[in-house]
Amino acid sequence: QVQLVESGGALVQPGGSLRLSCAASGGTFSSYFMGWFRQAPGKEREFVAALGWGASNTNYADSVKGRFTISRDNAKNTVYLQMSSLKPEDTAVYYCAARLGDFYPRRAESYAYWGQGTQVTVSS
Repeated sequence: QVQLVESGGALVQPGGSLRLSCAASGGTFSSYFMGWFRQAPGKEREFVAALGWGASNTNYADSVKGRFTISRDNAKNTVYLQMSSLKPEDTAVYYCAARLGDFYPRRAESYAYWGQGTQVTVSS
């Protein structure tokens, strides 16, 4: 079983950048497929980005495509979400999650393990 801990959330101005990190422990990190989700106040949790087989196998929500980049460092047991050109509508709690199979990466139900979340607020 893997434990996930997110960090890097902050208050940032519109147009700014931020990098979120998610450190994994307690499992074989390289065997998990990783994803990021977010949940804004009063809204349902939504898919943001996911990694599949290979570093180039990425999947992004249309709302973040071209602005966010997901990556991982297996040597550090960490997955990242680099966010740029941030908008107020990106404000949410961001969660990383791990799934065992490379299927339905956009569905929250595909993920067995979740972190506790980190708050990102985009405001001037």
